[in-house]
Amino acid sequence: MKKLLAFTKKDPLFVLGATFLVLLVIFATFGPNIRNAMIHPAGNSNFYAVYDPVSGPHEVVGGKYLLGTDEQGRDVISRIAAGARISLTVGFIVEIIALVVGVTIGVLGVFAPKWLSMILMRFTDGMFAFPDILLAVLIIGTIPPTKLANVPLGKLMPVIIALSITAWPSIARLVKGQVATLKDREFVIGAKASGASTFYLVTRHILPQLTGILLAISMIDIAGTILAESTLSFLGIGVQAPEPSWGSMINSAREGMGSYPVALVWPCLILSLTVFSLNFVGDGLRAMFDPKSK
Repeated sequence: MKKLLAFTKKDPLFVLGATFLVLLVIFATFGPNIRNAMIHPAGNSNFYAVYDPVSGPHEVVGGKYLLGTDEQGRDVISRIAAGARISLTVGFIVEIIALVVGVTIGVLGVFAPKWLSMILMRFTDGMFAFPDILLAVLIIGTIPPTKLANVPLGKLMPVIIALSITAWPSIARLVKGQVATLKDREFVIGAKASGASTFYLVTRHILPQLTGILLAISMIDIAGTILAESTLSFLGIGVQAPEPSWGSMINSAREGMGSYPVALVWPCLILSLTVFSLNFVGDGLRAMFDPKSK
């Protein structure tokens, strides 16, 4: 704890980024419901839209609508909060899947039989030949959305699957390099000489050494995933209506930018702040666990 407090004094950007992310999680968790209750005291389950037929398009900022309304009379702050919920959900689920797959393949690339490790690593290298966004577009296009309608998070599942497939190769390559270095360290060789199994070596001696760097990389990867999800939604092939996404909000605001440019500010601002904050936290964690990286 003392080390963490001392580090936060040296890195104010880490503190600002972490504070913003905590507030964003709270905003995403409770914001849509609170705003829905404020606008519709009688109750309205459709907090993704928060549509008020009394309000016109692009209601002025202030009063009941803190950030105004969009072109359909929907409360902007409610949709930003619901979009934050979706973006964070996609980001964290994709990163968990990428970590499980990437760590597994990275470890197998070092400890598996040579024929298997060669196949796995060559397949990993081949994944880098495809641009991430283009590969994600191709994968989403091959997934029939109707087959996932009844699955939990079914409307988000095509995006989650596509981004998970494109996210794990970089983690696998990183883990493979780190594990190849750690397996020749004295404490690993000593444990192996005492009769420890490969599974014990990996889970008790090697992977704990990677916790810090994987946590730091995960923050930066989540930022990239949220940006990729917003890009797909901006193109109209990501999160589909009525669920709001920052990317789809930016696209809608862009179409009416000539008559109401302020609508473009809010989703762009929250997306930029989120990406910056995740990168600040990731860089701070990397410096905390690896001072040589400064």
